[in-house]
Amino acid sequence: MSIAWYIVVFAIIAATIGYVAYNFFRIRKMPEGTKEMVEMAGIIRSGANTFMKTEYRTIVIVVILLAAVFSLFVEKSSGITFLFGALMSSCACVIGMRSATYANVRTANKARESLSIGETVKVALCGGSISGLGVQAFGLLGLVAVLLIFGNVRHDVLGGGILTTLEGVNPTIMRVSTYSLGCSLVAMFNRVAGGNYTKAADISADILAKVRNDLPEDDSRVPNVIADFIGDNVNDIAGNCSDLLESFVATISATLMIAVILFQQYEGKLAEAKAALEGVFNGTIAYPVLLAGVGLLSCLLGLFYAAKKKMGDNPSRELNLATWISAGLTVILGLGAAAVCFMNVDAAILRETYGWTAGWTSPWICAVLGIGSGVAIGSITEYYTSTDYKPTRALAEMAPEGEAFVVTKGDAIGSRSCLLPVVVIGIALFVSGKLAGTYGVALASLGMLAFVGTTVSIDAFGPIADNAGGLAESCHLDANVRVITDKLDAVGNTTAAVGKGFAIGSAAFATVSLIVSYVGNYSSEMMLNIASFVVVAGAIIGGALVEYFSAMLTDNTIESAKLMADEGDKQLTPEVLAGKKTPDYNRMISLAAKQALKKMLVPSVLAMIIPVIGGFVFGVDFVGGLLIGATIVAIPRALFMGNSGGAFDNAKKYIESGALKGYGKGTAAHKAAVTGDTVGDTRKDVVGVALDIFIKTMSTVANTLVSVFRNFTLIR
Repeated sequence: MSIAWYIVVFAIIAATIGYVAYNFFRIRKMPEGTKEMVEMAGIIRSGANTFMKTEYRTIVIVVILLAAVFSLFVEKSSGITFLFGALMSSCACVIGMRSATYANVRTANKARESLSIGETVKVALCGGSISGLGVQAFGLLGLVAVLLIFGNVRHDVLGGGILTTLEGVNPTIMRVSTYSLGCSLVAMFNRVAGGNYTKAADISADILAKVRNDLPEDDSRVPNVIADFIGDNVNDIAGNCSDLLESFVATISATLMIAVILFQQYEGKLAEAKAALEGVFNGTIAYPVLLAGVGLLSCLLGLFYAAKKKMGDNPSRELNLATWISAGLTVILGLGAAAVCFMNVDAAILRETYGWTAGWTSPWICAVLGIGSGVAIGSITEYYTSTDYKPTRALAEMAPEGEAFVVTKGDAIGSRSCLLPVVVIGIALFVSGKLAGTYGVALASLGMLAFVGTTVSIDAFGPIADNAGGLAESCHLDANVRVITDKLDAVGNTTAAVGKGFAIGSAAFATVSLIVSYVGNYSSEMMLNIASFVVVAGAIIGGALVEYFSAMLTDNTIESAKLMADEGDKQLTPEVLAGKKTPDYNRMISLAAKQALKKMLVPSVLAMIIPVIGGFVFGVDFVGGLLIGATIVAIPRALFMGNSGGAFDNAKKYIESGALKGYGKGTAAHKAAVTGDTVGDTRKDVVGVALDIFIKTMSTVANTLVSVFRNFTLIR
C-alpha cells in the first residue's frame, strides 16, 4: 500500500477524532439540570470510573504477561503490537463510557427544558456518536500505525521470538494478528465483567422494586437501581465498544492474512506471472484498509448530517436515516477504492488465479453483500424485538395468562428469530465465496463492519436514553419528561437489540474469516477435512464448550444478583422507604464491582486457554474442528439469547406504556412481564453478547499460534 493512501486514511482518522473531541466538549458544556440530577449523575460517573480503574488493574497485568510471552517465544515485536491492540481498544471504550456518563444527565435535562423529543434525541445521539466513531477511528488508527511502524504486510519474510526460532512464522502477519488479539482480550474482559455488573444490579433492582415492594421502576430508594445505572455504562457502552472494535479489527486482519496466504499459494505455481501477482497482492493488501477508511468517512458524514438536521418526533426514522446514509456512502466510495486497487490489474490474472468471476469489481460486490447482510440482520432483529411489530405485541398479550406463558412464548420468538439471520449469513458467505473465493468471504465480513461507527453510535443511544429515563424517575422530574425519556428508552431497547444482532452477525462473519485464515496458515490447499475423526472430535467439544460457557456466565450473574438483592433488602428500612434516609449507594456499588471482577477472570481466560491446550495436545486439525463446532453452535444460540431477551424487555415496556388495555403497571400481567424481562436480562446482556467474543477470541488465538502448534504438538 503506497504512502499516499496511508496519508488519506490518516487524514480521515484525524478528522473523525477531531469531530469526536468536538462532540465530547460540546456535551460537557451543556447544563446538567437540577441539584439532585447533578448529584445523581456524579454518583453514576464516579462509580463507572472506579469500576473501570479497578478492572484495568487486572487487565494490565494479564496483557503485560502475554505480551512478554509473545515477544519471547513467538515473534520479537508481536508483544508490542499486542499491547498496542489492548491500548486502542481501551481508549475507545473508556472515552465512550466517559462520554455516556456526561450525556445521560444532559439528555434528561434537555427533555426537561425543551419537552421536545427531537431535541432530546440529538443530545443522546451526540453522546452515542463519540462511542461509535471512536470505535472505528481508534481501531483503524492502531492497525495502520502497526503497518507503518513495523513495515507493510509482506509475504517473503520469516522470523521467530527472542528465545526461539520457529518455522513458518511470518512476522508481519503475526504483528497484525497479535494487534487483533490485544483488542480481543480487552473485549472479553469488558463484556464478561460488565455483563455481570449490570445484569446482577438490574435483576436485583427489578426484584426489589417491582416484585417485593411494589415501588416504581428506577426508584432512588432502591440502592440497586443506581448500580444498574452504572452497569449500563460499563457494559452497554464500554463493553459494546470493545466488542465491535475487536470485530472490526479482526475482519481487516483476517483479510490481510488471507491475501498473504493466497499469494504464497499461487506464487510457486505461476512463477512467470510473478510481477502481475505482485500487483494483485498489493491491491489485496490495500483494499481492506481503504474500504475501512472510506467506511469511516461515510459514518462521519452520515452522523454529521443526522446531528445537523431538524429532528421530528419519530426517533427511529431519524436514527435509521443515519444508518442508510452511512451504508450508502460506503457502497459508493467502496467502489472507488476497488477501482483504485484493481482496475489496472489484468482481468485474466484475477480470474485464472484468484477466481474472481466479476473481475476487479468482485471484492466490492462481496463487500456490498456484507453491508446488505448487516442491514438485513438489523431489520430482522427489529421485527422480532420492537413493539411496532407482531411478535413482541403477541408476547405482551400472553402476560395476563401468567409467567409460564410469557417465558414459553418468549422462547418460541427467540428460536424462530434465528433462522432468517443465519440464512442471510449463509447466503452472503456462499455468494461471496463464489465471486472471489476466500478473499471474498473475508471482504463480506469487512463490508458488514465498514460502517460500524454508525451502528455503534445508534446502539450507544440506547443505554444513554435508558440512563436519562432512570435519572428522570429517580430525580422526580415532571411526568411529561418521563413520557419523552420512555419513548427514547423504548427506541433505545430496539436499537440495542438491533446492535446485538449486528454484533452477533458480524462475529459470525469475522469468525468464518478467521477460520479460513487459520486453515490457510497450515494447509497449502486451504482445506480442512471435516470427515476426519480428529476434526469431528474437536467440533463436538467446541459445541459443548459454548453451552458450558453460557451456563458459567448465567450462574455467575444470578449468584451476584441474589447477593445484591439480599443487601438491598437490608437497606430498605422503614426510614429509607419513607424517604427520610438515603440508602448506602456506595456499599451497593462496591458489592456489584467486587462480584463482577471476581467472576470475570475464569470465563475470560477460558476462551484463550482452550485453543492453546487443544493445539499443543491434539494438533492443528483438532483446533480447526473446535472453532467450527463452537461457531456453528454459538451463532444461533447468541441470536436466540439476544432476540428473546429483547422481546421480553420490550413486551414489559409495551404493558407499562398502557398499550395493553386493562393491564398497566402493578397488575399481575405486568409482574408476569417483569419475570420475563428478568429471565431475558441475563440472556441478552450477558450470555448472548459474550458468546460472539468467545468464538472470536478462540479463533484469533488459534490464528496467532497456528505456527507454534505446527512446531510443537504432543500427539501427532
